[in-house]
Amino acid sequence: MKKILILFPKDWDYVALNTPHFSNQYQFYFEGFNLFRFPENVRLLNWNALSYIEKLEKKYRAIGLDGVVSNDEQFGCLIAAILAERLGLPGNKPEAIIVCQHKLQSRLAQKKIISSAVPQFCHVPYPYRQEQMQSLAFPLFIKPIKATYSVLAKEIRDAGELQQHVQFNFFEETLIRKLVQPFLKIMPFYLPSLVDPNGLIAEEIMYGRQLNIDGYCIDGKVHFLGLIDEVMYPQTRAFMRFEYPSQLPDMIQSRAKGIAEKVLNGIGYCHGFFNIELIYDENTDDLKIIEINPRMASQLVNLYDRVDGVSSYSILFSLAVGEEPHLPMPRAQFGSAASFIFRSFNHLSSQKKLTKAHEVRVLSQYPDLILMQYRKKGAGLKREIKWLGSHRYAVLNLGGNSRDDLFKRFQAVCTALNFDESVCKILTQ
Repeated sequence: MKKILILFPKDWDYVALNTPHFSNQYQFYFEGFNLFRFPENVRLLNWNALSYIEKLEKKYRAIGLDGVVSNDEQFGCLIAAILAERLGLPGNKPEAIIVCQHKLQSRLAQKKIISSAVPQFCHVPYPYRQEQMQSLAFPLFIKPIKATYSVLAKEIRDAGELQQHVQFNFFEETLIRKLVQPFLKIMPFYLPSLVDPNGLIAEEIMYGRQLNIDGYCIDGKVHFLGLIDEVMYPQTRAFMRFEYPSQLPDMIQSRAKGIAEKVLNGIGYCHGFFNIELIYDENTDDLKIIEINPRMASQLVNLYDRVDGVSSYSILFSLAVGEEPHLPMPRAQFGSAASFIFRSFNHLSSQKKLTKAHEVRVLSQYPDLILMQYRKKGAGLKREIKWLGSHRYAVLNLGGNSRDDLFKRFQAVCTALNFDESVCKILTQ
């Protein structure tokens, strides 16, 4: 069996691996820790990424690894690329990963390649001083140069609000710098001229319908899985639902694919999965890039599995060991699928965490259902609402024979799970 290392595995990875098909074909190894779960995340305080890479290189060179993958945005996908390079395994160029993850450099590269698909932007150094702000008018959208899960990404109305947004207590600043430090230590070995990733980037606010493109590259050739609609909670920029197939016109979807292919080729993205977010403004007909993520969107790819019958993880593992993905004849199970995100914006939802027995009973009625719960309380809850603007306490992935049937099944599942009926209605708007 081929030996594959999975770095910083996610809950969605374990769900996908829970099948005899993969366990009979591959021997998996797992390394890393969960950044968002105590006490695992305590390791971050004394964690040295460079030493960690050397340790893994020595260990898996002796084992005789065939491939290495990661769907983790924060550390995993970059370390996977570096390990693949050092061990002589198939993988993406570390430089391409860094360009995608360094949001300022990514914008600069996008502007050279296809400026019409890039919003106005500027660098905002940290610590922030108002006189450092370049000529970009308020209101604007601010986000860290290196971050994940939309941490600290927010619309800002004026200089005073920006000043308040980047004020952190000692613990918060320590945590933020610890999250960025591994990238900061690795970056100079590949692209030493890039600016400090502890800063921020400001952009003009973009309006419209957001979409998500997923696919993979082999030897520099781009292959698409499809496009997913990103639906937001009303009057927010918080994801409410990811829906496949996209409801956007075919012409817009083709334009989006053309932009994605051009920018991926331009930055030298040659091997592995990608996930690109764009926004389409129906009033101006503008189609612009939000960001490029150099990894599989593990929460979303099972939507393609449901509707198109394509096993995204089979493709991922084939790419990892340098094999051409074998794509069998599609066997679609559903006509529509979605990932529904439950959020609280001001306080923890009154919805109690399900017992395992209750969850198992519901899963037996809806075998395609995937339910993830992320309950938080206390300081962790307050910090998440402050940094993200909301608390994501559950995610539910489901399919339906049609779009109408999908929403009917979702409401039935919510009833079976005793979820808040008013929240469930909002999620299908």
